[in-house]
Amino acid sequence: MFKKTAAIPFVLLFLITFFLSGTIVQSASLKEKMAARIPAINALKDQGVVGENNKGFLEFRGNKQPQKDIVDAENKDRRKVYEAIGKQQNAPASLVGQRRAKTIAQKSRPGHWYQNSDGSWHKK
Repeated sequence: MFKKTAAIPFVLLFLITFFLSGTIVQSASLKEKMAARIPAINALKDQGVVGENNKGFLEFRGNKQPQKDIVDAENKDRRKVYEAIGKQQNAPASLVGQRRAKTIAQKSRPGHWYQNSDGSWHKK
């Protein structure tokens, strides 16, 4: 006869596997969506329409906001990434974003805008 207590480890293993596979699929999907937006985002950066702020997010540099849906989607996904990394590193997502902003500024193309930690904007 099968005891209920013997089934608990199998149920837990199933649930852990289910949730981890969902997280992995979601993570891969997030990466794919972000990668697909890179050309549009770079075009906006090339035009000087958006820049990288000091919090790790895209920010419009004026009143014109073309392709706002793309910028909003990118920032939403970046927020998710920063939160996930923050949980792994036991750090606030805001700190993860600030660190990422510095890396982005270092790697940005000439002509792209970025915001220094003091809030001032600069063109690379």
